Amino acid sequence: MSKGTILFIFTSADKVLDGKETGWYLPEAAHPYYVLSEDFNIEAASTKGGAVPLDENSKKMFTDDESVKFLDDPKAQELVKNTKKIGEVRAEDYVAIFVVGGHGPLIDLAPSKEFAKLVEDFYAAKKPVSAVCHGPAALIGAKKPNSSESIFNGIEATVFTNTEEAQTPYNDFVNTLPFSPEDKLKELGAKFVKTEDWGVKVVYDGGVLTGQNPASAGPLGKKLKEILLSA
Repeated sequence: MSKGTILFIFTSADKVLDGKETGWYLPEAAHPYYVLSEDFNIEAASTKGGAVPLDENSKKMFTDDESVKFLDDPKAQELVKNTKKIGEVRAEDYVAIFVVGGHGPLIDLAPSKEFAKLVEDFYAAKKPVSAVCHGPAALIGAKKPNSSESIFNGIEATVFTNTEEAQTPYNDFVNTLPFSPEDKLKELGAKFVKTEDWGVKVVYDGGVLTGQNPASAGPLGKKLKEILLSA
């Protein structure tokens, strides 16, 4: 029997500022999906609704069992081809929210006031707010209840690091990406934590669960499951 429904958030952005292709990152959806769908229903939303763009580079780079399975799994593909619009979903219908990474969230989710409000609703209801890799950067507009403080202020959090970004073709925080996720979290008052490049780092503090990079997606899914099942 399902123990509730988790809302996966995907980017609708298929290009970064300079036109390089982007989208959602395959293992960052696939790994948590198969961990969480054992006990929870999964629904999905995005800024535009409908089909969401896969980052084709992630498809080429990740050929692990879960990632390959996700691409051929009818139920998983239904999820990413028929997302709801963010404005159509309500926090009260879900037990947690999870933002899938990829560079796209910096383009459409981070500046969205509508998405920030949805995150704030989950946060105020004390439902886990979770995100992996570039996903935490999508949460930067969310504030604490009745406050101008970011939900990141004063808590430990992680995100895709500057040193990891330096190893990608997207390492330009002016012309390619609108900001540095690591620098932005620090600016908002987060106690930024990280491990070695491409290593596993998951941190849960103040109701916010963040993972550093693609390798952290599966472990983050396991941590979110643990949090929800122990509630």
